[in-house]
Amino acid sequence: MENERVKHVEGGNGLGLDDEREEMMMKKEEGLSIERMFENQTVPSWRKQLTFRAFAVSFVLSVAFCFIVMKLNLTTGIIPSLNVSAGLLGFLFVKIWTEGLAKSGMLRQPFTRQENTVIQTCVVASSGIAFSGGFGSYLFGMSQRIVEQSEHKKDGLDYMNPRLGWMIGFLFVVSFLGLFSVVPLRKIMIIDFKLTYPSGTATAHLINSFHTPEGAKLAKKQVRSLGKFFSFSFLWGFFQWFFTAGEDCGFASFPTFGLKAYKYKFFFDFSATYVGVGMICPHIINISLLVGGILSWAIMWPLIETKKGDWYPSDLPSSNLHGLQGYKVFIAIALILGDGLYNFFKVLSQTIAGLFTKLQERNRNQQIPVTENSSSPSSKSQSYDDQRRTQLFLKDQIPAWFAISGYVAIAAVSTAVLPHLFHQLKWYYIIVIYIFAPALAFCNAFGCGLTDWSLASTYGKLAIFTIGAWAGASNGGILGGLAACGVMMNIVSTASDLMQDFKTGYLTLASPRSMFVSQVIGTAMGCVISPCVFWIFYNAFPDLGLPSSEYPAPYATVYYNIAKLGVEGFSALPNNCLNLCYGFFAAAIFINLIRDGVGKKRARFIPLPMAMAIPFYLGSYFAIDMCFGSLILFIWQKINRAKADAFGPAVASGLICGDGIWTLPSSVLALAGVKPPICMKFISRGTNNRIDQFLGS
Repeated sequence: MENERVKHVEGGNGLGLDDEREEMMMKKEEGLSIERMFENQTVPSWRKQLTFRAFAVSFVLSVAFCFIVMKLNLTTGIIPSLNVSAGLLGFLFVKIWTEGLAKSGMLRQPFTRQENTVIQTCVVASSGIAFSGGFGSYLFGMSQRIVEQSEHKKDGLDYMNPRLGWMIGFLFVVSFLGLFSVVPLRKIMIIDFKLTYPSGTATAHLINSFHTPEGAKLAKKQVRSLGKFFSFSFLWGFFQWFFTAGEDCGFASFPTFGLKAYKYKFFFDFSATYVGVGMICPHIINISLLVGGILSWAIMWPLIETKKGDWYPSDLPSSNLHGLQGYKVFIAIALILGDGLYNFFKVLSQTIAGLFTKLQERNRNQQIPVTENSSSPSSKSQSYDDQRRTQLFLKDQIPAWFAISGYVAIAAVSTAVLPHLFHQLKWYYIIVIYIFAPALAFCNAFGCGLTDWSLASTYGKLAIFTIGAWAGASNGGILGGLAACGVMMNIVSTASDLMQDFKTGYLTLASPRSMFVSQVIGTAMGCVISPCVFWIFYNAFPDLGLPSSEYPAPYATVYYNIAKLGVEGFSALPNNCLNLCYGFFAAAIFINLIRDGVGKKRARFIPLPMAMAIPFYLGSYFAIDMCFGSLILFIWQKINRAKADAFGPAVASGLICGDGIWTLPSSVLALAGVKPPICMKFISRGTNNRIDQFLGS
């Protein structure tokens, strides 16, 4: 099976299938009619696709996936595609449900691929809020814990601590607008322009394969593999917990390469999650992370440490941004902004060029709705699959007036509510955002259809700079910019996700209405589940967001300082930090130019600047884990490519899900005040001798 999508770095950029696999997939589709295999199956109406069992399963999986995404959000920000897991586990749970009812003679409606698509859509929409909700970035970046790390003074700081009530309210008023903004364009995007949407296409092929006899057999084997590694990962997390009674205790602090390397964040931390993420992420992302870690923690930070007392005061605490920590944060920001702006203009230019080409093609050869009995020239040029899919896709229309009135109504409510939640975000700022948001949502959805890259985080950063500069530092521009980031990011992110789902529904004959309703219900679930999951983390781990924490939330600090940079300028940076930032900003653009200039085959050997930026702040420990996962997959592919492609994503999903689900009982234990019984710590021989002498005396 293919891994449909990897949300790399901050979850903002989607990396789809590699070219070779995508080409094989397209050839397979051309050589075999998918819909001929299902022509004897009746397609249920859109209402019958929305079953109680589908949403019951979706709710259970949404809770589990929100814990997984939240853990990744608060640690590295690297979120792999969970579409495979959602589709596979949805298939398993409903299959067990229906087989049990069938044996008792109570089954009234068989399990279809359309229902499977509804489950996958709902789960991904719900868990997606855990990312776009900003719990690891802009929303948590407003908190006192993050603000105090970034400011000189401790009095009179402008911050907004997380509270369950306002977080749920905020998500409900901003998360649905993106769904209504691009609904009227679904026919143009999917049928007229025939945009690829690689992630949506791959997900559809996965679901279609599950519901063939051969695919069902393979799916059962994949589920068994997922279950085995889920159990191993969960039990391994449980076992590790016993040895973490104090700070820097346990296997996660094992000095694999020595204590000196451990000091500079080079060690293997035995995390099943990161090993699984490494198996899903493309090899180049894992290598890029390791390169970034070596460049920063093995070369740059030791050199800058020698300038202590010259470039920055020597008496500052390690977390102060006017010391070494400032270089770590702001150089990472420079890389992120350089890479983000380059890809923004790249995708924007591709979007404009692609839109111009598609409009020309549309004018030359208008696409006409077809049926099986149509004898028009255009219908004869279409395959049976295309005719069948187009017919059903156009059958259940979503009226344009419904989408427009829905957008206006929600925008009006949002404009009235948001200034009460964030007094720094004036009503006229919100109106301006909502005027431009549909155009930006279209650009993001169209660009995602061409390239599979969602630039939601980049649009969010543009909102930070725009609204922050407009408001100014004295009028709460930092928090206003972060709140505006959330508004914009949710709109453009959900818009591209919905269009991906429409593509999946088009290829599985799921109704656009059922896709839209599933997305709405999944989003509503996410608006409640995600804040509750974050609230558990926030209360269970008092050091959440601190650099030394198990959950450092690196992007919360990054987003806050991006907002601060946009409002206050560069005056607060340490000596020579600005020059280094200029250099890395230019380097990010230069590396991207080289990647695009050498061709796709050679580009896979050139690191990604955005991925390189993450270890600058966090260190290389998770990159080593991910490279280990990548090495496992690489060796597996060399031994048996077909088996690795079929079972690799299932094994990786099991590792991620098991370790991710362990965070639920571990959080409950922390809230209940239950502490691990053992501290396993590693010290040098000299320190051990001094301890022995002290204890002996």
